[in-house]
This record gives sequence, C-alpha cells and structure tokens, in this order.
Amino acid sequence: MQIIAQCPACGNSWQLKGSAADRRINCRKCGKLFKVPRLDEVPKATKMIKQAKGTIYVDETGKTYG
Repeated sequence: MQIIAQCPACGNSWQLKGSAADRRINCRKCGKLFKVPRLDEVPKATKMIKQAKGTIYVDETGKTYG
C-alpha cells in the first residue's frame, strides 16, 4: 500500500510505503518533522479537514483565521 504524505509547512507531497503510517518523518524539501497518521486515523482526519474548511479560528491574541 502507498501513502501520499503532504508536509503541513511547505505543502510538498510524495508517496511513501504503508510502513510509514504512524511514524514521524522529516519533509524532504523543508525538513519539518511531522506525523503520518495511522491508516485507521485517515478517515477521521479527512472528516476533520472538511469540517475545518468552514471554521474560523481565533488565537489567544484575538487574531482570526479562516
């Protein structure tokens, strides 16, 4: 099984082996460390991303995002 990973920092994406699931990896382009979700977490993560697209976030200083 192949996993397509996308760096949350720079957006670079590439294919990984299924064994990369539930591990932390460094982005090949920018070097940022991020976690590849477990295969059973992927549907939950996809649902959260879809819900977040319509959400406005406010940080501790009051700045809004979204």
